Amino acid sequence: MGQPHGIGIVGLGVISAQYLDTLVGLDGVRIVAVADLDPARARAVAERVPGCRALSVDELMADPEVQTVLNLTIPAAHASVALAALAAGKNVYGEKPLAATLAEALEVVAAAGGAWVGGAPDTVLGTGVQTARAVVDAGEIGRPVSATATWVAPGHEAWHPNPDFYYLAGGGPLFDMGPYYLTTLFHLLGPVVRVSGVSSRPRDERVIATGPRAGERIPVEIDTHVTGVLEHAGGAVSTVTFSFDAVATTAAPLEVHGERGSLTVPDPNMFDGEVRLRRSPSDEGAVIEPRAGYEGAGRGIGLIDVVAGHGRAGGDVALHVLEIMTALTASAREGRRIDLTTTAQRPSLAPLTPRTAWRAS
Repeated sequence: MGQPHGIGIVGLGVISAQYLDTLVGLDGVRIVAVADLDPARARAVAERVPGCRALSVDELMADPEVQTVLNLTIPAAHASVALAALAAGKNVYGEKPLAATLAEALEVVAAAGGAWVGGAPDTVLGTGVQTARAVVDAGEIGRPVSATATWVAPGHEAWHPNPDFYYLAGGGPLFDMGPYYLTTLFHLLGPVVRVSGVSSRPRDERVIATGPRAGERIPVEIDTHVTGVLEHAGGAVSTVTFSFDAVATTAAPLEVHGERGSLTVPDPNMFDGEVRLRRSPSDEGAVIEPRAGYEGAGRGIGLIDVVAGHGRAGGDVALHVLEIMTALTASAREGRRIDLTTTAQRPSLAPLTPRTAWRAS
């Protein structure tokens, strides 16, 4: 076997811990460097990861051991960090969304050259969504006709000590949680050709509920409730709702309805979960055992998949999902249906892969 694939991480916020849990100790990849605006935080991470060095962002971009930059910065910085990495000849794998705006994302993809661009969410590669896709692809619900996706919550200020960026451009429930659901709908039903959206902003400010800033008011600069209709190229129609303005819901996170059956899909923000198939109105639903996907996966499995040459978490999918979100926002603002300009090919189904297999790859 050759040398492990060298990874440099930029941005060491809350989500980085989950990536580290997945990536540290794998045979095929090695975290060689980390960088953060807070040098002390970078040093603390480097001390816990064997063979890892704490560098500045510029030093990390120039480091010859770094083959791929894992971009875990806030959404507003996704494009600038990705462009810097590509300019340095590195591959890029980033947290969602691919960039804060469609124009920035298109610039990132165009700058790739001989390098590759990949992006989260990779929860769709777990056994939950991949098993659901295996059922759909096998024709067990008949021709897919429609789908519904619902995610609602009171708002991230209830638990996050620094929730400001969730209420700025590139944030909100659509850009924060939408990628999980929209990427899942893409894997299940294929690309989207047209969208219609409606949105609202009931409050112009939010109050932080926890941490040292508890009680502080922060401005809301984006709409916090979004409902949309997606028209898929294959003819199916999806209805989606994302909200920071609801307490809770009893709706299933995601359902797909076909001519011969209905499929309940587990939470797209998770890697596994129960897939249930109903074939009649009185049918309580049969639980489908895992048929596909990475078992026991965590955040970073998409990066592993791309490094291995499968590319199921490629930048073309992330770009298409970003345009869906951007178009829903524009549709809500302008009051019209919007045709999309991007598309992507559904990647191959991920075969059922035991944790012991991908951990050793």
